[in-house]
Amino acid sequence: MRAALFGLFMAASAAAPGFAQQQAVETASLVADSVVFASGTQELRASGNVEILQNGVRLRAQSISYNGETDTLVVTGPIYIIDQTDTLIVADFAQLSGDLRDGVLKSARVVYARQLQVAAAEIRRTEGRYTQFYKTIASSCHICESDPVPLWEIRSKRVVHDATERQIYFDEATLRVLGVPVFYTPYLRLPDPTVKRSNGFLFPELRSNGDLGVGLRTPYFFTLGDHADLTLTPWVTSKGARTLEARYRQKFAKGEIELNGAVTDDNVTNLDARSYLFADGTFALGRGFTGKFDVELVSDPGYLLLYGYSDKDILDSAISVERASRDEYIGAELIHYKSLRDGDDNRTLPTLVGDATYIKRFAPSSLGGIATLTAQTHGHYRRADSDPTSAGLSRDVVRISTSAEWRRDWLWSNGMMVAAEGAIFIDGYKIRQPRANPTLAFDDTVEVTPYAAVEWRWPMLRQGARANHLLEPVVQLVLSKNSVSGEVDNEDSLLVEFDEANIFEFSRAPGVDNRELGNRLNLGLTYTRESHSGWKLGLTVGRILRRDDLNQFSNSTGLTGSKSDWLVAAQLKVGESFDLINRAIFDDQFSFARNEMRMGWTTDTFQLASTFAWLEADVAEGRPTDTSELAFEGAYRVSRHWTLSSELRYDFVNDRTTEAGLGISYQNECAKMDLSVSRRFTTSTSVSPTTDLSLSVQLAGFGARGIGGGSFARQCNG
Repeated sequence: MRAALFGLFMAASAAAPGFAQQQAVETASLVADSVVFASGTQELRASGNVEILQNGVRLRAQSISYNGETDTLVVTGPIYIIDQTDTLIVADFAQLSGDLRDGVLKSARVVYARQLQVAAAEIRRTEGRYTQFYKTIASSCHICESDPVPLWEIRSKRVVHDATERQIYFDEATLRVLGVPVFYTPYLRLPDPTVKRSNGFLFPELRSNGDLGVGLRTPYFFTLGDHADLTLTPWVTSKGARTLEARYRQKFAKGEIELNGAVTDDNVTNLDARSYLFADGTFALGRGFTGKFDVELVSDPGYLLLYGYSDKDILDSAISVERASRDEYIGAELIHYKSLRDGDDNRTLPTLVGDATYIKRFAPSSLGGIATLTAQTHGHYRRADSDPTSAGLSRDVVRISTSAEWRRDWLWSNGMMVAAEGAIFIDGYKIRQPRANPTLAFDDTVEVTPYAAVEWRWPMLRQGARANHLLEPVVQLVLSKNSVSGEVDNEDSLLVEFDEANIFEFSRAPGVDNRELGNRLNLGLTYTRESHSGWKLGLTVGRILRRDDLNQFSNSTGLTGSKSDWLVAAQLKVGESFDLINRAIFDDQFSFARNEMRMGWTTDTFQLASTFAWLEADVAEGRPTDTSELAFEGAYRVSRHWTLSSELRYDFVNDRTTEAGLGISYQNECAKMDLSVSRRFTTSTSVSPTTDLSLSVQLAGFGARGIGGGSFARQCNG
């Protein structure tokens, strides 16, 4: 910088005092109200709103004195220095090298990335890399004159910041909370706020479980190059449970993988070790294809739920490949299922399932409209092949399905819409180990299911001064065969839904084994009112009229008989803050088979999500008793920083609470604390009712991840 400043001094020597100067030579510039240059001593003095810009470093001060022979600056404050890494230095006095990289600052404060503040009696900068602080206080909290004690601070005898490694080293550090010392360490290393990934400990979490005792989870993060990392979390509890958790992540040029797992030694079971592994990945395979894999393994049924890893009761490991475009879909998937439920026998369940699908959509020139061709293969395998006691429950099935569908719409001048539809489905079955009853046994069969339909709808719109109204009646006549072979065992269409989305479908069965048959009239009416003030109401009413009752569905679906139950679905939406959906199925005597409600309500102060479900008992769907449950979770922001949360699940049939939880969190610009307690009341052969308590604390200012925000930042009064 010496040559650059010397050029500035020569230009400044011709200027009159009291007049603002600016001259750029190479990479340096100087601005001041007054500049005086003594050529004999090569000394320059500038005062009044002084500003120097050198290689991306900007210095602002009240006055400076530069000695060209020693290439040093003496700066009087208040001094402000900002570098390219968004680091701000504030000081009262400084003696710096000409390139602003080395020197000493008195009564200084450094702010890294607008988060972490480090105040010191003295700061020394050396080699343009190291910044040493003496008698320091570090915090990312706002400090006010009326409340000078921050929520947390680290006091240290010496702090060294390595700008190249972007690490901060503390000597003899003491963590204080509200001015009270709570932790001491002779040595502490933390990443500066610009670091996104760095080796080191993450914030610990304290957890208490009724079955496991109290334990402290202390994660350690390893960076494995630019595209991979590993997190190891040891966890030892007061009741002797020892766990090591691991998470591995890696990104590739055309994909990514993530593995999560744990190994535990406890005295809850008789196993020598309990463990689980969840892994998944996604890869681009070329030519538009995407490959995915998902692995889910666990040593015993109760492990995931007890340790809080997952509440899944059926594990599915899969590998798949697919490609989707506007008019074509190609996909194949192989899945392995394992049930963790009490009473399920994985030997007699379809544990290995494979599917391959091809779908092509096009516009036939001769017929018009849209046609869709589908080809699909499906197979599932049960392990109970050679067990004579499982006859009838060990079927292995291979199915090949093809279909052709077509639809065309016509719009009349009065706004009416008429559509014609047709479809034919051909399903061929190959059965291995059929049913035990010889009179019902079969090896293979072919099912052909044709459909034809005519649909009429008339959308009527009325625009009013306060709201717009849309009324649309729909009538659809569906023709199909009435005969049911009874040779195909229904395995993929046990859970049937009757809702507003499938009123006008050929079949309301979700799978292939039980396609809906018979001639019928599908009736529907939708009404929508959209207010200009921002709220919207939607209502759908539907019913199915049949010529013959083929007994294809169970009573709880609402689809039995020559007349189905009434389907009524309503939705109320108020802006982006409130959403209420209710769907009910009931007969002419208002006896409900199903009733489901979902509500979401979000404001600046609180959030509430609630669901209610009533399901009539149905042995065919695995519900020997009625189901009536209410579940909700909510959060209430008590103040700028404090938030209360709760969750509850209640079983009205058994008149008991199944899950409950409470939580409280505090968050500001420099810290976040979460304390929660939850209770699970259900029991099974693998888990028992237990209470969990969890406490986690995060401090902002270390690493690039921010936890605060404008709405959480504290404000200084006055």
